[in-house]
Amino acid sequence: MAMRRLLLLLPVFLVLAGQMEHCGEARPQVPALMVFGDSLVDVGNNDYILTVAKANAPPYGRDFKDHVATGRFSNGKLLSDIIGEKVGFNGSPPAYLDPQASGKNLLLGANFASAGAGYYDPTTFILHVISLSQQLENFKDYTAKLEVEAGSRQAQSIISNSLYIISAGSADFANYYINPLLFTTRTADQFSDLLIGIFNNTVTQLYGTGARRIGVFSLPPLGCFPLAITVFGLGSNKCVPRLNNDSERYNMKFNAVVASLSKQHSDLKIVILDINKPLYSLSTSPEAQGFSKARRACCGTGLLEFGVFLCNTNSIGTFSNATTYVFWDSVHPSEAANEVIVDSFTNDINQLVI
Repeated sequence: MAMRRLLLLLPVFLVLAGQMEHCGEARPQVPALMVFGDSLVDVGNNDYILTVAKANAPPYGRDFKDHVATGRFSNGKLLSDIIGEKVGFNGSPPAYLDPQASGKNLLLGANFASAGAGYYDPTTFILHVISLSQQLENFKDYTAKLEVEAGSRQAQSIISNSLYIISAGSADFANYYINPLLFTTRTADQFSDLLIGIFNNTVTQLYGTGARRIGVFSLPPLGCFPLAITVFGLGSNKCVPRLNNDSERYNMKFNAVVASLSKQHSDLKIVILDINKPLYSLSTSPEAQGFSKARRACCGTGLLEFGVFLCNTNSIGTFSNATTYVFWDSVHPSEAANEVIVDSFTNDINQLVI
């Protein structure tokens, strides 16, 4: 009798085994990944435009796959790469301006980010990079190509079920602190209100195209970047309180707007991916998480250098091991720090993709 039952169940076991073998690797949790913003997530769009904001030469990328400088502002993976891995992809989708962002690759999404970009369009005028508003236009262009590649029904399914990442605000405040036309006419709080209004409009536009899963980065602790301490620290080796206070007040307002957007659209999953707390912790107590240096970055003197014009193979003092450095250059985290930051909000990412 028992043998007969086993024989009856055998076809079921064979089907299940075949399915397991067919599945092989786990499929991504979302059909595609769409990335917008700045240098924290730009995987190389600036390589294809006329700007000084580039990271397409060594020592950038020295710890990335094949030790290639792809345009990522780090020694290795960016936050966008690690988030992509977390949800089942090989990393970030290709930069939208990269020829690889074509054909079947479009089905997996695209990265529209541009180092130096912000919510405030005039921020991009300084370095001649791709503004967030232009990134949204590029996204519209992408959706048209996606429809051609996949058909309108599948394209809309990809758009509505994909994970969207937005990283902006840091370049805006960098512009604010050095631009007398801004800091003499607006308080930091007033400038925050301006940025958050643009952010609200950005999410509304994405929602209008069908986006329903959006993760947005908080503003990092601006006063803890080595460059900020060098320029605004008045000789101190500690984070600049004024700048960090501006970040915190911005983030409080940011939280309120995100909560409001969530209430307005019941079918919208929108979550703040907090990079402020983990980066502040790494910057003020690096040893507690296995790092040794936070005041100085790995490249050159570690106090001022960023971008290939300052952080390059001729930069005297560049350290061979970046794994114990919180910052790769004076304003960008190392790959090791990026891993810690993403690990800190993995649960928030899971909320978006389940």
